[in-house]
Amino acid sequence: MILKIDRIKKSFDTVCVLNDFSMKINEEEIVCIIGPSGCGKSTLLNIISGLLVPSEGEIINNSPDISYVFQEDRLLPWKNVYENIKIVNKKCSMEKCLDLIRKVGLEGFEGYYPSELSGGMRQRCSIARAFNYDAGLLLMDEPFKSLDYNLRLDMIRYLLELWESTKKSIVFVTHEIDEALLLGDRILILSGRPARVIKEFDIKILKAKRSLAAPQLVKVRNEIIYLLQDKEGRTRDNRPRGLISNLNTLNLSL
Repeated sequence: MILKIDRIKKSFDTVCVLNDFSMKINEEEIVCIIGPSGCGKSTLLNIISGLLVPSEGEIINNSPDISYVFQEDRLLPWKNVYENIKIVNKKCSMEKCLDLIRKVGLEGFEGYYPSELSGGMRQRCSIARAFNYDAGLLLMDEPFKSLDYNLRLDMIRYLLELWESTKKSIVFVTHEIDEALLLGDRILILSGRPARVIKEFDIKILKAKRSLAAPQLVKVRNEIIYLLQDKEGRTRDNRPRGLISNLNTLNLSL
């Protein structure tokens, strides 16, 4: 186990976001978290990272360091792709940096600056930078949120290739069910505020072999949609669920 959260509580003024919240993260696993907008998913990541302190409860973190990928890329505008990736790990060799650049599909753009890159390319650079930081635990807060459909598929492939080579433990927050189905070893479904885990799904299919047409994933997807619906049958934040619901035969072979 790399992380244990035991009955934490966090409030902002009179608003209780997390109350009696517990979860754990094992080594070398990807845990995806899905929940209604505003339920406290980002707050949870900020508490894990140390940016926020819980009002109550305990966090046991066995990782010496944590890396964080935010919804926006947060690249340094005065540094190029290679320099942005290199800066978080001065001991990183040129060969390793170039290999990371290749794995996220930025080969040939090493000398480009953030202003010269598309949004998807900047986010790929941000993910490569996070993997270059020598941390056992990686937090990802809706990192594909601003990307279009095809770019999201590409980013899932890039992320899985990086994970296969490092086996970092990852906490991945998303609104998109299909992202979680393709990436997660476990999927945690959160309630509204104050957030609690209302259901946990274990996905046993190898990530590189997953197809959204697999009966297990179809069953889990339908159950998640049901859990996220309100009494009128709408999703809780009125957003369409399932990034790639029309690609039922997608297979992410690496």
